[in-house]
Amino acid sequence: MGTFKALDRAPAALRPAGSRIAGLGHYRPDRVMHSATVALRLGIDAAWIRERTGIEERRVAEPRETVVTMATGAAERALASSGCSVNDIDTVIVATSTALSPMPGAAAQVAAGAGVVGPAAFDLNSACAGFCYALACADSLIRSGTSRGVLVVAADKSTDWIDWDDRDTAVLFGDGAGAAVVVPADVPHIGPVVWGSVGEKHRAVYIDEKHRTFRQDGRTVFRWATSLGPVVRGICARTGIDPRDIAAFVPHQANLRIVSALARELGAEDAVVADDVRRSGNTVAATVPLALSRMAEAGELPHGEPVLLFGFGAGLAYAGQIVVL
Repeated sequence: MGTFKALDRAPAALRPAGSRIAGLGHYRPDRVMHSATVALRLGIDAAWIRERTGIEERRVAEPRETVVTMATGAAERALASSGCSVNDIDTVIVATSTALSPMPGAAAQVAAGAGVVGPAAFDLNSACAGFCYALACADSLIRSGTSRGVLVVAADKSTDWIDWDDRDTAVLFGDGAGAAVVVPADVPHIGPVVWGSVGEKHRAVYIDEKHRTFRQDGRTVFRWATSLGPVVRGICARTGIDPRDIAAFVPHQANLRIVSALARELGAEDAVVADDVRRSGNTVAATVPLALSRMAEAGELPHGEPVLLFGFGAGLAYAGQIVVL
């Protein structure tokens, strides 16, 4: 059987030892919707929402703000913070599950909007785990020598798909985007991904095909999400890092009770734990990069220390890795 000998002869520069995140950016709509407003419509107490989800407010995009425009805004900010030019980017990945049209994909439009000329461009849909999936793809593309610079964006406009009279979903979701610029590195700064799915439970979170609205079985999702502690610890084991050495934990911002439960399971007592869900709500694939970017901007992430990222949600799918910023 033949082998790919050309790859064996490829210069080491084409197959870097690893990759790193060179820049981060995020986009949140200006419009704020408080939980009291949602509660009034649903005929419930705002305290009920805060106690069960931790969400005090969320951002809601205007009609002119789309998955593409929010993703482009986050991408431009990530590029500006990275020190890279658009000429350094040859691949654009957009993680989303809420585009109103499946074609054309968002990635090519985001590339054009951000001024990236002629890149490989594709969308990735793994719902709330999407950013961690896309980051793993970017890392692999760079390690293989296929890409030299990858713009990874996660954006979701969930409110296009919300039934505001459905208590199980209306209290949770908001809109936003987050992005990262991933480039080659002599020493790996993005660890190996741990990912998987439980497809037999795929109807626990879904978009109703007939009415085009989010639906979820909250109890099933909560039980599954809070059982993922062994997976979170497994990410540390895969990377060879003691959980107690994690400087920050940025899980999917599904709701604050799940975030707190996973943080306890991780056992990283001194870690900074993302709690953006309080002010942003559940922004689906965008939660992890949005929180990561905001924390970096606020100086909440120690330089050169391990940060654990973990996305989970519809599918039911999950993915996570450790990064050093």
